[in-house]
Amino acid sequence: MEGTLSGRLSWRDRALGHLLTVTVQAGNVILFAEVSRMARSTLQVLEILEHCMQRSAHVHIAKQRMVLDGSIPSRITAMVLGLAAEIEREFIALRTREALAKRRSEGKPLGRPKGKPAARLKLDAREALIRRYLAKGISKLAIAKLVECSPTTLYA
Repeated sequence: MEGTLSGRLSWRDRALGHLLTVTVQAGNVILFAEVSRMARSTLQVLEILEHCMQRSAHVHIAKQRMVLDGSIPSRITAMVLGLAAEIEREFIALRTREALAKRRSEGKPLGRPKGKPAARLKLDAREALIRRYLAKGISKLAIAKLVECSPTTLYA
């Protein structure tokens, strides 16, 4: 659910926070792919679990096939898994920073290499028609609909 948003935000400030604080009810099941998808830190994972326990909601972790309830063993398990995920994220960030610093010091470019421009574009065959539409003062958005392409493709 949240994989694409910044993990720097607290769980309460993300869509998950709204889900857990406003819509979750007793007996609901909250499903996560893995513990690391719950939050970025062990503390936040434990906060989420505590909040779910207070609401009598059940947390299921699909990858590890676990059900986390309020019991001490499941809290310990969640803490260990959350800590492991947090440490792994830190290692990944460190390796990335080191690799970027090395490339900078070697004078190499960062990021994806630039691709070659296409020899032929999707709308080349309709160029004359598009130019006539533009000359008539038709908006680019309307032209995109007329030639059945996205406005982004037309602008490019």
